[in-house]
Amino acid sequence: MTRSARDSCPGVLRLHHAADGPLARIRVPGGQLASAQLQTLADAARELGNGNLELTSRGNIQLRQVRDASELALRLGAAGLLPSQTHERVRNIVASPLSGRIGGFADVRALAADLDAGLLADPRLGDLPGRVLFTLDDGRGDVSTLHGDIGVHAVGGSEFALLLAGADTGVRITASEAVDVMLDAARGFLDLRGTAESGQWRLHEIPGGVQSVVETLNRSPVGEPLDIGATHELPIGWLDQDNGLVTLGAGVPLGTLSARTTEFLAAVERPVFITPWRSLVITDLDEGPAETVVRVLAPLGLIFDANSPWLQVSACAGRPGCAKSLTDVRADLAAAVDSGRVHHPGEPQNAAPVVAGDQVTELVAADSISVAGRQHWSGCDRRCGRPRGPVTDVVATGHGYRISEQA
Repeated sequence: MTRSARDSCPGVLRLHHAADGPLARIRVPGGQLASAQLQTLADAARELGNGNLELTSRGNIQLRQVRDASELALRLGAAGLLPSQTHERVRNIVASPLSGRIGGFADVRALAADLDAGLLADPRLGDLPGRVLFTLDDGRGDVSTLHGDIGVHAVGGSEFALLLAGADTGVRITASEAVDVMLDAARGFLDLRGTAESGQWRLHEIPGGVQSVVETLNRSPVGEPLDIGATHELPIGWLDQDNGLVTLGAGVPLGTLSARTTEFLAAVERPVFITPWRSLVITDLDEGPAETVVRVLAPLGLIFDANSPWLQVSACAGRPGCAKSLTDVRADLAAAVDSGRVHHPGEPQNAAPVVAGDQVTELVAADSISVAGRQHWSGCDRRCGRPRGPVTDVVATGHGYRISEQA
């Protein structure tokens, strides 16, 4: 796939002009945020945006309706959230959020920091498209399922599989080599894609791109390729760390976090991770404080129940944020959740969805939709933000919703 338009992926210094106003996207490599950074984001959302933070499918954060872009950049720079004027959009690094605390073969936290530093240190890598994704999987198989462009997947305590375009290349590298090899692969991708303002934005879009990048690395496949699945267990609820402390996994309905809730998170004064599933991981808690966090944050809307219907659903921005959307899909989806029309497979339905494989027999009114299991609601046929794997599509048409179950 080749495009003539330049990569317009937004950042802090290049805003996206959405239907409801300017939108800024803040990269959070590895998803980790310190308390002071959370407070900065809460203040920015309230004073410079619409009062909310949006969590993205790459563990980043968006602010909508930005009123003063220059002030936002100054605040984020002071908080360490904007360390570069030239590389801010290329710092798309997702790491296993439980790494080093619960399970996994290897601790990838240091790799995330080193990879970010390596990206920032190479002027040429500032030309990477803003859509390129780096993944660091500690072996549990969570972030490798995101099918990033360049990634590593732990197969032992100090051995990693090199993943390109979401698939295992068969190349095996040590922990000490991982960052350098990933940076070299990024340079190889730049050599292949052509100019920085056109061409392919993702490695999988280049015919023969994976093999070409492997050849530039002077590495040969030595391992049996891993089978990278499409599903994993979402970290939700009370999770016991290997060191005896507690991690709390919290769902965030439709990935929207209010400034007030963010302030409470900052007050916990523990590392917080934004996950690529639009949820949070609050780490390194003693049992007593963990219980207090749940009592305070659950009434504010955070979800600690793995059976919540909110964990079954996702949606695009919809109206009023997107001019292409045919309706306010988030309001329609919230109404479906609140009225019990979103449920787990096998539970009784209040009304039957009109689904026959990939065939749709008629359109359904918003207040009649009842769907079981994983589902994504979209305001138009572009289906922005749709997750990978089996999911039921609920797509607005302007005359009702079209529902189809697809892989």
